[in-house]
Amino acid sequence: MASYKYFLVIFAAVSIVVLVLPRTAYSIPFVVFHGISDNCKNKGITQFTTLLSNWSGSQGQCVEIGNGAWDSWTMPFFKQTALACEKVKSMSELSGGYNIVGLSQGNLVGRGVIEFCDGGPPVRNLISLAGPHAGIASIPLCKSAWFCIAVDLLIELAVYSDYIQEHLAPTNYIKIPTDLDGYKNGCKFLPVLNNEFHKNSTYKKRFSSLENLVLIKFENDEVLVPKETSWFGYFPEGSWDPILPAQETALYKEDWIGLKTLDEAGKVKFINVSGGHLEVSYGEMKDYILPYLLENITSQPRLSELSHPSAWFAHKGKTLKLYASD
Repeated sequence: MASYKYFLVIFAAVSIVVLVLPRTAYSIPFVVFHGISDNCKNKGITQFTTLLSNWSGSQGQCVEIGNGAWDSWTMPFFKQTALACEKVKSMSELSGGYNIVGLSQGNLVGRGVIEFCDGGPPVRNLISLAGPHAGIASIPLCKSAWFCIAVDLLIELAVYSDYIQEHLAPTNYIKIPTDLDGYKNGCKFLPVLNNEFHKNSTYKKRFSSLENLVLIKFENDEVLVPKETSWFGYFPEGSWDPILPAQETALYKEDWIGLKTLDEAGKVKFINVSGGHLEVSYGEMKDYILPYLLENITSQPRLSELSHPSAWFAHKGKTLKLYASD
């Protein structure tokens, strides 16, 4: 009898300790898909991935598609997505689920993996920085370099021709609002990804299964035209004005890919930061990316520790540039 009473006392004490101790947050792996002209070895990308991995305690890595910067320009997006799909399926550490952090064009690779990758590991959260989700109306990062002059000429000649679509990757998500017939008949990737003309319930089901969709728009972004595409906003059909917010587009109202479903469930975070294209501060990384790399978002002792002023003093004012413009 005495031993039974002793057992009850011990059991009660352990139960109280379990109840009063804070729950422990833990992390799941994440992968980063970089943007155009970039590669996983560039300093900004490696630093970004390492910082997030260290802060969250999760295993993070940048996943390279083909030959990095060159293939980001020249490899068609269905091929980029297929390669990414095979890579994530081969990574045993992702089998229980993982998060995707997309950088600019890399978001379309990430969304392609979510929607098209049969048998791939489940994606929990998509954290999108400057993603051209609704398309763009201009080739990104092209100014005066000879390569960009040639690109602009090709775009003017035949943006939706088979040859250009197969050899110039960004044309796979160019959407000229005054040439929607050309876009519908010629653009090879974005119309499929966004379920625009031929609806696929599987793509919608997979995209709307996300636990969180974090859409980060850069207020001074001069690379994406329009910058509102980061929030699925875009030009209206047949016109360059005004720029419609996501909620006024057919993609949202008719719920082509489940964006409305996610938003109404409170799973879409529309975040605006002040920097230029993919210029993110350490504080913004902490506030808007890090929480979604932790499994238990409502109970984060690790995040609380990181949020202490002394822990972040060394990072105050620091900014990372997450694209290669040279």
